[in-house]
Amino acid sequence: MGRRKEALKRKTPGDPIYNDVVLEKFANNLMYEGKKNTSHNIVYGALEILKTKVKDKEPLEVFRQALQNAMPLLEVKSRRVGGATYQVPLEIKKDRSMALAFRWIINYSRSRSGRSMGENLANELLDAYNNQGSTIKKREDTHKMAEANKAFSHFKW
Repeated sequence: MGRRKEALKRKTPGDPIYNDVVLEKFANNLMYEGKKNTSHNIVYGALEILKTKVKDKEPLEVFRQALQNAMPLLEVKSRRVGGATYQVPLEIKKDRSMALAFRWIINYSRSRSGRSMGENLANELLDAYNNQGSTIKKREDTHKMAEANKAFSHFKW
């Protein structure tokens, strides 16, 4: 393992409309082949759809709550101890938790069929906001796996 300094975290500027850092990171995760404008159009289109579907809240609040609901608290990592591999449950740092939530929401939005990506993203965010759907199921499965392997938690180091 290298002994050099740890890489510095770059500050992400806020997105053009809401000036929100988390929304900009989400758009960056959604981006394909450097097409940031297309990514922004998809995200803002999804937020417009959310505005029509959830009347009593701002779309950015719905987005943040959906993200909060999708963020896992625990995950399992493989540890090799004496020839056996154990799935050891570990708590997740906030940055990784957010990255996993981004990844799950985007992947399950892409796997939905039929409509445009903006509509699929809006529906996936709405499902996550309501604590249902594929993203929430993935988080629950991750938590169940960590809970089932709680006996191996003494192997974390």
